[in-house]
Amino acid sequence: MTNPADLERLVHIIIEELAGASIAVSRCCDCHGLLSECCPDRLRGVLQAGATRLGLHATGGGAGDVASMIDHTLLKPDASRAEIEALCREALEFGFATVCINPVWVALCARLLRGGAPRIDRRARVCSVVGFPLGATTCDVKHYETRRAIFDGAEEIDMVINIGALKSGDVRLVERDIESVTAPCREAGVISKVIIEAAFLTDDEKITACTLAKAAAADFVKTSTGFGPGGATAADVALMRRVVGEEMGVKAAGGVRDLGSLTAMVAAGATRIGASAGVRIVQESRGQKTAGAGSAY
Repeated sequence: MTNPADLERLVHIIIEELAGASIAVSRCCDCHGLLSECCPDRLRGVLQAGATRLGLHATGGGAGDVASMIDHTLLKPDASRAEIEALCREALEFGFATVCINPVWVALCARLLRGGAPRIDRRARVCSVVGFPLGATTCDVKHYETRRAIFDGAEEIDMVINIGALKSGDVRLVERDIESVTAPCREAGVISKVIIEAAFLTDDEKITACTLAKAAAADFVKTSTGFGPGGATAADVALMRRVVGEEMGVKAAGGVRDLGSLTAMVAAGATRIGASAGVRIVQESRGQKTAGAGSAY
């Protein structure tokens, strides 16, 4: 339970972030409406010139292949076992950061990824979702769902915040909601990502959500579930990056279907991308012929 002193501290942080964001908006580029240092054109020209690697500040830092920042995603409700198995094979072949799947598939994916013979040095991890896609479950349920996913083999958790509580101004409930997931993740050494579902929020609410996620020691903030009214935008990513600073990751998800979209998100400050079109994006970055299109996420 948040005590009054902690709540007052959070309110002061939120007020400071709102003030900082207002100042930053005045220094936008003319072409995209982003901060000049976040303009997508800064990286697009480099990639078009033939670069296949980007310098990233994702968890762990350092330069990495485009694939290593993609959560290879399959969250549709009718996904079959064969499709999940194919997802894992692609993750091992291309070197994606994770496979992002619904909780029912965690144990299977953990077995497949740990028992596979990848052609890369680093094994893909298992990422699962909590409170997905609405975020409208109680804190204790999200806490249990997180612990169960970790027990089954998840190494990263993407949780959806209580959007209704945030829209109602119930900061305490949103803080407890996020902490119910980040606390078990910290105990288990698992990465936590907080989905704010930006398309439902005002800029002030986005700032509040990111500030609460940072206060709860989440590892990432994430733009979208891919099931809401809109997906990732470069403007939202840039705003989220300004709020959380350099010490947290920012994941862009929803509508990132090609290398150009990924480039814009990275330029705006994203360090992880959620996409079901990961194979296409990687092949495009390597100058290969694009395979069949993946479904939108």
